[in-house]
Amino acid sequence: MSSVSQTPRRAWSDARRLAAAMAGVAGVVAVALAGKLDAIVHLGLQARPHAPDWGLLASLPPAIKLHVAAALAALAVGAALMVRRKGLAFHRTAGWIWVGLVSVVAGSSLFVTSLNHGRFSVLHLFTGWTLIVLPLAVTWARRHQVARHRRTMMGLFYGGFALNLFIAFIPGRTMWAAFFG
Repeated sequence: MSSVSQTPRRAWSDARRLAAAMAGVAGVVAVALAGKLDAIVHLGLQARPHAPDWGLLASLPPAIKLHVAAALAALAVGAALMVRRKGLAFHRTAGWIWVGLVSVVAGSSLFVTSLNHGRFSVLHLFTGWTLIVLPLAVTWARRHQVARHRRTMMGLFYGGFALNLFIAFIPGRTMWAAFFG
């Protein structure tokens, strides 16, 4: 299937699959946070938005700094890719940049283990998934399997970045403290 356009029925089916996958991931995260829910809600109710605490961000270990910087850059490039026309030189160039940034985010996340006392957490399932699916999405683009490429990249962007951005700002976590704590 190398057609760029989709029928409305196919687009709706893709949207349902993406929503179901995101709901499943949200469920896994909710179960992982279940014991901390009271503390999270309490901190959330005390939120005081402010300018970034650059001192806090500067004090982070190098792996986390790299992870945050690459994630924010990938979020910006990915957003541009989502709104711009596909298949043009910009899409190809920015797409390769995004793939590189996502690879750095996934790779650096292997060194971010403070959430689970030096061990991998449930969030590292995203890392494994990304390291498997990202090369497949590139392969599908190179083979002109546009529908598969689009679904996979949209899943990585919305599931991997939008959902993880939400998780990063859960009250009590570092990004929360840097902007709201």
